Amino acid sequence: MTDNAMTDIQVPGRVGVLGGGQMGSGIAHGFLASGARVVVVERDQASADAARERVLKAVAASLERGKISGELDEWAGKLSVAVGYDAFRDCDLVVEAVPEVWELKVSSLTGVEKVLRPDAWLASNTSSMSIDGLAEQLQRPERFCGLHFFNPVPASKLVEVVIGNQTGDELKALASQWVEGLGKTAVVVTDAPGFASSRLGVCIALEAIRMVEEGVAEPKAIDDAMVLGYKFPIGPLALTDLVGLDVRLGIAEYLESKLGERFAPPQLMRDMVDRGELGKKAGKGFYAY
Repeated sequence: MTDNAMTDIQVPGRVGVLGGGQMGSGIAHGFLASGARVVVVERDQASADAARERVLKAVAASLERGKISGELDEWAGKLSVAVGYDAFRDCDLVVEAVPEVWELKVSSLTGVEKVLRPDAWLASNTSSMSIDGLAEQLQRPERFCGLHFFNPVPASKLVEVVIGNQTGDELKALASQWVEGLGKTAVVVTDAPGFASSRLGVCIALEAIRMVEEGVAEPKAIDDAMVLGYKFPIGPLALTDLVGLDVRLGIAEYLESKLGERFAPPQLMRDMVDRGELGKKAGKGFYAY
């Protein structure tokens, strides 16, 4: 039993997650731990098997910490992985969690929508792209919104619920309830480039990178200043390493195209990405791992 099972708040009974990477597997873990049956869809069987391993590793950690109870095999029985959108046919909700590439987002969302039941819900985990723009590509935009989870999903208490112009009233209410059912807090925002979190978070990170580029201070000194002086839980450069420099570069380029040159990525950031210094996942970013 989970803590959320003690409340009257319900998450959808069957949830699909498109993309089983770091974010997608975290989202799958969250819904699984809150009582839903979850299916993760990946591009090939090897990726699907890897996603299953990531999710179950997170579930095992939750069991060890006492966040959930029961046996791992019991939880594993509620998780399935697959290749192909057809696995989503019985889902009540599907959350898209593919990389931040516009064409990929559009093709993924439209492909998923074609197999969903008419009464099912669809959401994107995009951290910056226009929910209205994505909704324009869909047949049922009133059943679509943004559910922007934060990394690492199991530890984060925040989900940004992004409401588009065509998001229906029923979904506006349900989305926040689902977030509460996950044991997290919903921050509701209207659609705008970068929403609230990415717009502010990336802005701070870009300035921190410029400070490193200009020799103002070393990465640890900048991070310590924000953690100790402003009570940030993690410094902006360490967080950039955690998210991935390539991911944040893509967000910055998108925000620059929409909001202007104040979001222009520093050359240091581009150089690091070109060198493969992408952060924690690559073993090196602003810090060594």
